Amino acid sequence: MKYFKSLILFIVLSVSIVGCRVVHLEPVEILTFEQKLGQLFPDAEITKMEPKDHFSKSFQLVLNEPLDHNNYSAGTFKHYVYLSHTDFKKPMVLITEGYNANPSTYELSKIFKGNQVQVEYRFYGKSRPDTIPWQYLKNDQAIEDYHQLVTKLKTLYSGKWISTGISKGGETVLIYKSKYPYDVDVAVPYVAPLINTQEDSRTEEHINTIGSDECRTKITKFQRLVLENKEEILKEISGYAEEKKMSFTELTTEEALEYAVLEFPFSFWQWGGKCEEIPNKNATAKELFNYVNSIVGISFYNDKTYYNLLPSYYQHMTELGYYGFDTTPVKDLIKIVHEPTNLRFAPKNTDLTFNPDYIKEVRDYVENQGHKILYIYGEYDTWGACAPNPKSHVNILKMILKGGSHKTRIKDFSDADKRLIYNKLQNWLGYSVTIYPLEN
Repeated sequence: MKYFKSLILFIVLSVSIVGCRVVHLEPVEILTFEQKLGQLFPDAEITKMEPKDHFSKSFQLVLNEPLDHNNYSAGTFKHYVYLSHTDFKKPMVLITEGYNANPSTYELSKIFKGNQVQVEYRFYGKSRPDTIPWQYLKNDQAIEDYHQLVTKLKTLYSGKWISTGISKGGETVLIYKSKYPYDVDVAVPYVAPLINTQEDSRTEEHINTIGSDECRTKITKFQRLVLENKEEILKEISGYAEEKKMSFTELTTEEALEYAVLEFPFSFWQWGGKCEEIPNKNATAKELFNYVNSIVGISFYNDKTYYNLLPSYYQHMTELGYYGFDTTPVKDLIKIVHEPTNLRFAPKNTDLTFNPDYIKEVRDYVENQGHKILYIYGEYDTWGACAPNPKSHVNILKMILKGGSHKTRIKDFSDADKRLIYNKLQNWLGYSVTIYPLEN
């Protein structure tokens, strides 16, 4: 009996030993987050940044972006992108800047406590080539920048995607949505216009009807007062320019002042000017200058800003449209700017033919098919005159803050309105997404 037990044990052990083989496993490569980015963007310059707020990692990416996505042989430019990370499964907020990008945590990123990718618009800020090839500064090329970036990052980030932007950046959100409707789950444009023409008259209609008759009268009186005291105010501008080391060679200070006066009503309502603060006839030249400077900013017309905004004016004059100027209240006091136009600030010696169909097609899409878009506007903001008006069957939420300006954000709404906003976002994104109400 013992013999048979020993035999069985021997057989079992023998089979076990024969059955055991040494298996050589390939080593598992654990990639760091930075290495994963390097695989996605092999020719990019990737630099670590100090993470802020709820983010655990932040990077600056400098991409070699094609000038022309339809013809790679045209060359590339350095395109700056800022990526802030917290969790691959959490929502990603895509910020389509309208101009240059200053790394910061946007409102929606705080609401979701998710990830954020902030993209500088091509040919602005650090992403501006030494010489701008204007033929490639087209919205469709910029939209392709975003689409290619999103497509790559989606291989890492599996959560919901939300696009957002402010003003021209918000307009870019709507253009992007119309071209690639399924790239993001929800779009949140802030104070975004869709402008009809090269100089849209709806902004003038807004200026002439918003607020009270008394306030609009005070604005006109102030415009006239500034021009009636032009010589003294020009001395104030010269002193200010010297102090701030600003030069005025593209525009003289006199031309700059006249444009600032014509711009004043637009900027007053855009930025939430207060009627009771408008100076009256007893004000000194310094007080008059200080106020127009606080609303419009004389630096807007100095050489540095003129240079920085050339890409913006090119886009507005060719595809996006802009606003015009009403000389009626001060026509008799104007000495230089008799026929004001924003073409004055656009690049010279390049084609500025306006394409009226571009934004028309975008508006047609968002007003009839642009679902899951949260629109944020301020009641008094001049650009609100050019806001899209989606049809009743389109699944959107449009919030207009009473008395609000171009600075209107979700945080500015009442608690009841914020709950409405949060509930709509929750409905669109699903309950797997956590919303963190903003603290006042």
